[in-house]
Amino acid sequence: MASRLVRGTAIACGVAAVAGAGIGFALGDPVQPEDILPARSFSAGLCVRLGDVSSLLPQASKVTTPVTLTQIGNSRVTCTASDASKRSTFSSAYVKLTITPYGGRDMGAGQQPLNPAQNAKRTWDRSPLESVPDRPYPSKLGSSARGIAGQSWTINALVQRGDVIVHVLYLANPAEQKAAEQAALALADRAIWETK
Repeated sequence: MASRLVRGTAIACGVAAVAGAGIGFALGDPVQPEDILPARSFSAGLCVRLGDVSSLLPQASKVTTPVTLTQIGNSRVTCTASDASKRSTFSSAYVKLTITPYGGRDMGAGQQPLNPAQNAKRTWDRSPLESVPDRPYPSKLGSSARGIAGQSWTINALVQRGDVIVHVLYLANPAEQKAAEQAALALADRAIWETK
């Protein structure tokens, strides 16, 4: 009787151990902080390296002074510039670039963490903007007219390369829609190039 009880207990313990190991394997070990790659930082001169943006603004041919971008931050960088022509109250532009380097992401026990590029792509995929075909990097655009003349535009451009997403907000007046979209994408491309 005692030997049967001992044998039964030993079998039950063995089954519990195997089941516990199986569940532990299925769930996986928790991801350690060192397994998740951090986001990188950029230099303080990133926006300056993008250069004079006056050629991408309305009435560029009449602008005599360079229009440069000012920078805030170095982990998530914001570059801004604006130009209101002194010759006309009807010409203006505002540009804001947000350059975000992504780090890795914990996807939970039993799953490999996303690397920075995968995390950036996941964010880019979720954007509701329209994809732009035939571009060197994944790109999306959104355009909306302001006013009724069709000469004032708000453009949102999103470009992703590796671990970086660049978002450009471009407000221009007067401007044709196509020209405004091309200017926003050109700014995004410059920023992507400088983050390589």
